[in-house]
Amino acid sequence: MNRKVSVAPMMDCTDRHERFFLRLISKNTLLYTEMIVDEAINRGDKKKLLEFNINEKPVALQLGGSSPKLLAEATKVGEEFGYDEINLNLGCPSKKVEKNRFGACLMKEPNLVADCLSKMQSVTKLPVTIKTRIGYDDVEDYENLYNFISILKATGVKTFIIHARKAMLGKFTPKQNLNIPPLKYEYVYKLKKDFPDEEIVINGGITSVDEIKPHLEKTDGVMIGRAAYHTPYLLADIEREIFKNEDVPSRQDVIEKLIPYIKDELKKGTRLNQIMRHTLGLFHGQTGASYWKRYLSENMCVRDADVKKIDHIMDKIKYNNVDTRVGQSA
Repeated sequence: MNRKVSVAPMMDCTDRHERFFLRLISKNTLLYTEMIVDEAINRGDKKKLLEFNINEKPVALQLGGSSPKLLAEATKVGEEFGYDEINLNLGCPSKKVEKNRFGACLMKEPNLVADCLSKMQSVTKLPVTIKTRIGYDDVEDYENLYNFISILKATGVKTFIIHARKAMLGKFTPKQNLNIPPLKYEYVYKLKKDFPDEEIVINGGITSVDEIKPHLEKTDGVMIGRAAYHTPYLLADIEREIFKNEDVPSRQDVIEKLIPYIKDELKKGTRLNQIMRHTLGLFHGQTGASYWKRYLSENMCVRDADVKKIDHIMDKIKYNNVDTRVGQSA
């Protein structure tokens, strides 16, 4: 599994439509699902929750939960659906998640997490990984992080994705937790030195190829989050400069390839806005970007969007001087 660059699991963002769209831009970036709760998988509509387009691969399933039994069952189902990796969420700081005893609050219970990971690994041949933070509340010393990773490593887990901020549980909103706690990249770099045989992936506040490159000199991989969602053509820069792949589509190519997918999804009952909302940032930094966002917002990102307008979207791009060239994401 190539985890040199990946896109983080993001609630209300990295659904199957977003992942299909991003895969049109980048062949090599590893993609993650939104966090899906183990109990929802075990008791809910598995097909609705887990089905994805084969063209999204490689794609990892992120699970939320704290029951070894339920997580193991969800892991088996994830493998059956064809995912390439199972990731356990140990980093989400929201009050709702904490109330249900999963996410970052589990950093307080390393032995329970170890039990969960052991059980998950026992039922699958897929790699089981974790995504966590460097600490929580007032527990932010490196020694605590080192001990936490040591306990999890003993279960056989080899890949650790570290958001280089601590989680403020019950004190900040999820948005505040993405911005207010200071980034401590040096903690993640030290983890790689202390665990040289493990795969250490760094996450948090990384927004460009120029920022990715120095992180790759000190860790095994970089996970990007909001930058990939709001400026998705960043993945084209990553494809060229990190993966050394020059076969990168233009923005126009991306939309042209997306249209057949949209039409197929509309036949299945998907609403147009459920797909097109993910493309708002495609032309970020380009001439005509504001027109693109305005046109989508008014015509395609509304609940009762007129599906016929999809047939004319390329004309809107051409006749309104929207810059579709292959180039920097800006």
